[in-house]
Order: sequence, then structure tokens, then C-alpha cells
Amino acid sequence: MEDSRRDLKDENLNSLLPDVQVDRRGFVAACIAAGFAVTAEPILAQAIKTSMDGLDGGDAKVGDIPIYYAVPKGKGKRPVVIVVPEIWGMHEHIKDVTRRVAKAGYFAVTNEPYFRIGDLTKLEDIKQVLAGANQLTDAQAFEDIDKVVEWAGKNPRANVEKLGITGFCRGGRTVWMYTAHNKKVDAGVAWYGGLSPSLPGQPSTPMDVTDKIDRPVLGLYGGADQGIPLERVEMLRAGLKAFGNDKKSTIHVYEGMPHAFNADYRPSYRKEAAEDGWKRMLAWFKKNGVA
Repeated sequence: MEDSRRDLKDENLNSLLPDVQVDRRGFVAACIAAGFAVTAEPILAQAIKTSMDGLDGGDAKVGDIPIYYAVPKGKGKRPVVIVVPEIWGMHEHIKDVTRRVAKAGYFAVTNEPYFRIGDLTKLEDIKQVLAGANQLTDAQAFEDIDKVVEWAGKNPRANVEKLGITGFCRGGRTVWMYTAHNKKVDAGVAWYGGLSPSLPGQPSTPMDVTDKIDRPVLGLYGGADQGIPLERVEMLRAGLKAFGNDKKSTIHVYEGMPHAFNADYRPSYRKEAAEDGWKRMLAWFKKNGVA
């Protein structure tokens, strides 16, 4: 009797599998078609969609580096803001953020950090995504952004004498690190930038370079971020203070907020915190000469 019940259960389960597989294939196809990373498990209907109305730009290349940029239509130079992607790279959400930054009056540009490694947006296993992203060394990431800044410096619509940088998750970590690397940066805004122990190609963490972060950076963190414990955020704050750099940089923690609270296409999105963070970002750039 027990075997019969087990057989019946297995038969019923198997009868459902084709529909489950079709649904999953459909979800994956929809994510790819919309330009979102599959393993981000996006809520496509929820994602904010910013149009190109009033903007110039689009996909381009700097040498072999894929980029996406947007700038308000018209003449004259605009301050430059570099937008650094999450671990999935330059997918649709990051392009949309780039358009939003442009609509705030900037020459906004992002680049695909992982193009030498592969298209991480199409991978269906988050472990594979992390393994791919972890192959990118800081040296290579910095070199690519340097080239993008150089390219922008030759664009008649961009003023790299006023240079800002913002990024999310892995890109938020890059904001701290790149600001320590490139003294041409006027201001940065790091959204929940990773503070984990170092990786082989990324031998330092933001806590290790607080002596070099002498440009104003605003760190935005979630108080309930399971991947970035508050004690690490406080270590970063203490490091900045130890070298006197807390007089320029500051950290704001949103109590009770999870990781990726600005990712409007994901379940982690928290509208109130995201909108407040966006206002803080624009005010920070204006306060520190990127306007």
C-alpha cells in the first residue's frame, strides 16, 4: 500500500513537471527579452521604466568595452556621473538608472565590467554568477573605468572636470575603491557597497583603503542587510574617522532596510528608502561640486 501511494505521488508530481519547466523557461526568456538578469529573480511588472525622451545616448563602445550613456538633449557640457553595475553587469536596471541620472542633468555613463568573462545576466545559477563576477580584478575594473572617463573627456557634451561616481552592491564597493584610486573623482555615492573579506583578484576591502578615501563619499546602507552586517559598516565608519576622512565622507543607515533596497525590479525594493537615497545622492553631488 505504501509503495502504491508513493507511486501515485510520484506520478502526480511528474505530471506537473512539464508545466513547471515551461513556466521557468518562459520566465527566463522574459527576463532575457527585457534585458534583466535571470538570477536576480526580477519582478518585471514592478520595474521602473525611464524613457529616453529628452535624452541622447544609447549603447556604444570604448575600444572593446561595452558602454551605455545618456545625456540631456541640447548643447553645452554636463557634469559626468559614472554608474557602476551590480554583480550582474550592465543589465536593464543599470541602464535605467543611467537614464534617471541623465534626467537629473548629468552626462551619465555605465560600462559592462564582465564582458571578458561572459554574459552573467543569462546564467541561471547565482553561484555561477558570483564565480564569474569574482574573476574581475580591481586592477582591470579600474583600468576600464579610467578608459571610460578618458572617453568622456573627449565628448563635447561631457565635463569630466566635474566627476561623480555611484554604484550598487558590488558596484557600491567599487565606488569606495575607485575613489581611493582616482583622485579626479569629486564625489561618490555607494549604495550598500560590499564590505566582505577580500577575494583573490580583489585583495583589499573599503576598510583597507580608508586612508586613501580623501574625496567625499556618501555610503547608503540598510540596517537589516543580511550580507553586510552593521558591525562592518561601523568598522568602515571608524576607519574613515581614524584618518580624518570622516570630515568629508559620511554613512547613512536606513533602519530595518534590506540589501538592494533601491533595486526597484526586485522583491527587496523599498520605495521610501530608495527615493530618500536618490535625493541624498543628488544633493551630495551638488554639495561637492558635481553639478
